[in-house]
Amino acid sequence: MNGFGIGWNWSLDGWIVAAGVLCAVASALVGNFLVLRKLSMLGDAVSHAVLPGLAVAFFLSSSRSSLPMFLGAVVVGVLTALFTEWIRGFGKVDEGASMGVVFTSLFALGLVMIVQAADRVDLDAGCVLYGAIELTPLDTLAVGNWQIPRAVVVLAIVALINLLFVVVFFKELKLSAFDPALATTMGVSATWMHYMLMILVAVTAVASFESVGNILVVAMLIVPPATAYLLTDRLGIMIMLSVVIAALGAVLGHLGALMVPGWFGFRSTTTAGMMAVCVGLLFLLAVLFAPHQGVLIKWLRRRALSIQILSDDIVAYLFRREERGLQPQASRAELADQLLTGGFMYRFSLWRLRRRREIDSMDAGNSYRLTDDGRDRARRLVRSHRLWEQYLVSEVGMEADRIHDPAERLEHFTDRQLREELEQATEQPTRDPHGAIVPPEHDEQR
Repeated sequence: MNGFGIGWNWSLDGWIVAAGVLCAVASALVGNFLVLRKLSMLGDAVSHAVLPGLAVAFFLSSSRSSLPMFLGAVVVGVLTALFTEWIRGFGKVDEGASMGVVFTSLFALGLVMIVQAADRVDLDAGCVLYGAIELTPLDTLAVGNWQIPRAVVVLAIVALINLLFVVVFFKELKLSAFDPALATTMGVSATWMHYMLMILVAVTAVASFESVGNILVVAMLIVPPATAYLLTDRLGIMIMLSVVIAALGAVLGHLGALMVPGWFGFRSTTTAGMMAVCVGLLFLLAVLFAPHQGVLIKWLRRRALSIQILSDDIVAYLFRREERGLQPQASRAELADQLLTGGFMYRFSLWRLRRRREIDSMDAGNSYRLTDDGRDRARRLVRSHRLWEQYLVSEVGMEADRIHDPAERLEHFTDRQLREELEQATEQPTRDPHGAIVPPEHDEQR
């Protein structure tokens, strides 16, 4: 036991985490551009379509050694990208359809070839899917005076190549991802960028097979970039965030594989699968809480806007009562009836207005009237409304009986500068098209 509260061994668990992090980082680096180019499923297609490459490599070499298998898989992975692009252009079909044709055809061919070689080769389907990342520390290479797992060496090289590619060709990748036609006019070959990216995707997928399996590499190609895409609209920051998210998911995944099963009476679970689950959970958090695109944040923002608008309507209604010479206060029931509201949002709006000292409660909280601050706010709203009505009639040419609703929507988003511009455009009107007085910007009696 150690500080993690689990049986952690740095010579074993440290290398497992290192392999997972390197795979995650290498995949996320190129995965950003798959997400931007709407080619998210190409990584999955490549990772499945390389099966005939593995079979051909075995037939030619009569060996399951890593180098022939790696080269065979990379060649077929690159062909997958080439065939996908060729079918899309020649057959004039969308990317998804061409990808489906190539992926299913090559995958089926690979299955047939594997069946023919079944007596002579041992290919574990479970290893292809889930990998053998837990066995990473057992297969080592001598690097100087260090014994480093072979998977870590391979993945470190792939991650470095991907990083150099993204750094060196960042401008070209950015242009070809967002506007291939503009990239071509500026002398950047979007086609070559596409093929180079596909080659790196194939190399990354194949290099990750033996150690982390198909599921994790596909997850890391797409989920961290998709998560970062929700958090920022700047490509450089998106790439950095995706790398951090991918690495964090790998670390948390291994810790989770050791810890979480114990909560349910099991010893452990698949590390690669748990890493994929962790990046999925991070994506879910981004979906909910991303500053601009998060579902929960959007919901809260809409609720806040609704409260703001309802508060505006309450003070504006009380102001109009005073204009008509009626009693300055209105009952809670009258406000709810006139504004067609009620429930929690209504009660919260009243509480918020009292807290901001824009209305006073009377009759033990059963009726309300404006304070000086509330009257100032209401006057600006009514002024905005009537200036918009005048503008819609004089400048837009709308009929007077159709201007109330659009003016009511616009009044909530009109600041002082816009009111001044409306006033200048409508030649400083003193009354709106319905004959109502346009209130001044400031209370001349205060």
